[in-house]
This record gives sequence, C-alpha cells and structure tokens, in this order.
Amino acid sequence: EQPLPAGSLPCYTDLGDILLIRLFKEKHVFFPSDDWFCSNVLVKDHTGKRFQFPCYQWIVENGRFDLIEGKAAIDKEDRKSFLRLVFCFTRWTTFAEGIPRFLLFISQTEYTHHHWTEDSFFGYQYLNGCNPIIIQKCIQIPKNFPVTNSMVSQFLNGGSLDKEIKKGNIFLVDYKLLDNVPPNVIDGVQQCLPAPLCLLYKDKQDQLLPIAIQLKQKSGPENPIFLPSDLKYDWLLAKTYVRSADFNYHQLVSHLLRTHLMAEVFCMATYRQLPSIHPLFKLLVNHMRYTLQINIMARNILLAKDGIFDKAASTGGGGFVVILQRALDSLTYSSLCLPENIKARGMENIPNYYYRDDGIQLWKIINRYVKKFITFYYKKDKKVKDDQELQRCVIKRFCTTIFFCSITGIPQSFSTLQQLIGFVTMVIFTCSAQHAAVNSGQVKAKHDYFFLAPPTNKGRTTMPDLLQSMSDVKNTCRAMSAVWLLSRQSSDFVMLGHSSSIYSTEEKPLGFLEEFREDLKNLASEIRKRNKGKQIPYNYLLPDEIESSVAI
Repeated sequence: EQPLPAGSLPCYTDLGDILLIRLFKEKHVFFPSDDWFCSNVLVKDHTGKRFQFPCYQWIVENGRFDLIEGKAAIDKEDRKSFLRLVFCFTRWTTFAEGIPRFLLFISQTEYTHHHWTEDSFFGYQYLNGCNPIIIQKCIQIPKNFPVTNSMVSQFLNGGSLDKEIKKGNIFLVDYKLLDNVPPNVIDGVQQCLPAPLCLLYKDKQDQLLPIAIQLKQKSGPENPIFLPSDLKYDWLLAKTYVRSADFNYHQLVSHLLRTHLMAEVFCMATYRQLPSIHPLFKLLVNHMRYTLQINIMARNILLAKDGIFDKAASTGGGGFVVILQRALDSLTYSSLCLPENIKARGMENIPNYYYRDDGIQLWKIINRYVKKFITFYYKKDKKVKDDQELQRCVIKRFCTTIFFCSITGIPQSFSTLQQLIGFVTMVIFTCSAQHAAVNSGQVKAKHDYFFLAPPTNKGRTTMPDLLQSMSDVKNTCRAMSAVWLLSRQSSDFVMLGHSSSIYSTEEKPLGFLEEFREDLKNLASEIRKRNKGKQIPYNYLLPDEIESSVAI
C-alpha cells in the first residue's frame, strides 16, 4: 500500500457519493485545550474521485460540525436530496409559547432517552444491547422464582406459561452471581447490589417483553414478584433494579473478565512463549496491540483502592473481586466459542437477535481466514503435534496459568489442526468482535445505580421513591464519564483485518489477509443494508467499526 499523506485518514469501504461529513474535536485527558481552525476537508475515493468540503471556521472542544460537499447543485433532485439531509439534522422545537422556536439538538442517546421505560426496549437490550450474552431460553421455571400461570397468563396472548415454555417463547435472565456480594459504601452511604431474576416472553410480533421480575434470589413474602399489571412505578422500579444488576454483571463479567482479562492471558502467552518468526506469532500479534497497556491502566485507575469502582460502583470496596472469582469458577471454554455459546443458551432461533446473526458471520469469516493461514504452515495433524513450542510453551502458559486452570474444557494440548484452528479463532474473535460487542454500546445503554434496598412490598412506589432510590448525581456522573471514555474510539484505531505493523511478508499469507478483508467488507455492506430504516440499527459488530484488539 502507498503511504498516506500527512493528516490523512484511510477508509477501506466504498462510501459512494458523499453529501455530508461530520467533524468532532474531543478534549484529550492528557493535553491542554487547543482549538483548531479547519480550512477544508478533501476526500478521495479509490477511483480517484475527489469530494471537497469547505469549512473555514474554528473547531472547539466537544463541538460537532456538519460540512456539506462544496459543489454547487443545479439539478432539482440534487437540491431536494440535500434539503432532506439537512432536515434530518436540523429540527425545530419550542422552548416557550410566544417566543421564536429554536433548534432541537438530537443526541446519540436520544432513542434511549425517550424509550427507556418501555417494556419492548427493556427486552430488546438483552438481544442487542451491550450485554447480549446473559439471556437464555427458559426450559423450566427456577424453584426460587415461583412464577405461576395465573400470574402471567394475561401477558401471553391467550397462551399458558407451560405451553409457551414448550414452544420456546419464554426466556430467563438470572443474576445469581451477584447474590450476597457485600455492597460498597460510597461517601458514607451503604449501597445496594440486587441479584434479580427476570422472565421474558417473545410475543406474536416478535417483541421480547418482561413478564415477571423478582429482585432477590430467595423467594418469600418480603420478596414479591413484580408484574406488568402492577402500579406503573412499582413495575418501573423493578425493571430499573434489573438494569442496575445488568450494569454490574456486564462491566465485570461480560466485559472485564471475558474480553480484557482473557486477552491479557493470550497476549502474555504470545509475547513470552512464541518467537517472532513463529507463524502463530505473526497471526496473533496484531490482535494484542495496546492490551497490556489498557489493562494496566484499568487496574490503576478503575479497580485500584480509591479508584472509580470504589468511588462510584456498588461493586467497589472488594465486591468486584468476589464476582470475578465466582464468574471464573463457572467459566467454560465452550462459552467463549460463539456458536457453542448460542446453542447452549438456546438462542439459535429467536428473531431480531442481531448480535447472534452478525457475530456468527464474523466467527465464520475469522475461522475461514485462520484455517487458510494455519493449514499453509501445518499441512497435517502431525505438524501440530510435533510443534514443541506450541505444545510445551504456549499450552503450558495457557493451562498452568491460575486463570486458565479454572476454565472447564480448555484444551490441554492440540492433537489436530481442527483443535488449533478453533482455539485461534476463539482468541481472535474474543480480542476483536466480542470486545466490540460488549464495549461499543456502553454509553448508549440505560444504566442506573442504587443505594436503597429493593422494596419488600408492592403498591406504594411513587416517582419520588424511584428517584430517591437512585445514586446521587455526583456518583452517577463519575461512573458514566468512565463508561463514556471507555467506549470511545481511539484516535489511532486499527480496524479488524488491518494492522499498524506488518509481520507477515510471504505472498500466500498476504493473499489470505486480502481475502479476509474482502469478506469483512462484504459483511459490512450486508449489515448496513439490513440496518436501513431501523429505529435502532445494530452497528456494534460492523466490521469496519471493530478494533482488531482490546485497546480501549
């Protein structure tokens, strides 16, 4: 590839004719304020076609600037298209009657802001939010969650609970991992860490709706089951406690343990046990970029004593360690392999599960690339068995690490090409796609933090009660600012399939990489086509928005 001119940014996707671009200038935590005067932006596509966007204004921190292509338009349809585009970003709203109307600012989280109380959006987040791996099909109602048919039949479109379970329409979310974890004390105030259970129903319109919630694990008269037919604020409070539990589970288990800490073990094994000329080093090293650095920062800033978790999260003060220990004890190798994970949770057929749909396609594409690369160097199973560095060093590093000893089913050795290909596919998927799925959507999710214990009865909750249950503004802002920072794309982002450094120079492997990139590009086009017209497009697994490593 030809080197890019200074100040250039590469794009590997065909964007078609470009009508508008958007500039942001974000404050960098390590550097002082520095405004930027932008003259213009030039975009040149792969055919050499140029698009010029005049600007000529100061770009200040946290500003958003939409620039229109500089070519004048004579054609009436071009002008109409332009106006339709402008209307999308400039809408009128009323501040008060009798004074001029003004611009309505539409933020990225506008949909969440307007729909967070709705049951359908609550259910949707379990499929396509930032924690899409905890929900499972319900085969049998748990004994500690005594939901009866008489409680929920009115929400089942005329069906019965037993019949809907047999049809595969009932789903369960269980936060038992959080049960009896000692909650944090923040600014002298005892926090609350709920461990709820939630039952959901897929209706005839393919919406996933909550139909029963219990806020503590042990059933009893002071642990009521909340229903959609309860008073408005009783039901809203119950759902909000569930979202609070989901935040804690997501950050520690789905995000930290299953992506960051997993990637760190892969990274250490790759750097310490494989020489740079080993084919697996060449294949994996670009998926280890910045992982050690970001994890060190997380331990020093987020998890350390008096860090963000201690100051803002109910799992701070040592609670997060208990959760991580429990999660590690129950972690399995098969749960890290997406196709097996989906099957084990019974989530193969539920509609509108875009995390599954896009994730499976990415898994197949990564697996195809890994298979081509590995079989180029290892022609037969015997080559795998005879690779002493792979068997003695890498597997030793993985399997004797205390971390990996706890993972049920982790390979103790590789005897076949198929085993090795599957393992390496899991490593690359975890470090790229899986991390993107659980990291990218954090800032758009609806999270709440509680310091009051869950209610012990129903029929008394008011909106002031709901607000009083939540954490104060200061602590919520602490947590949300950290979440916002962690989910931002870095300035030197390297997308999946690309690299900042070239380690493999042989013609065949480079050809495999080009085919990998083409497959990712085609998938990105398919996802964008599917997303068109959707109120909530699922973009977290768009290949050109997936970082190649756990770098943030």
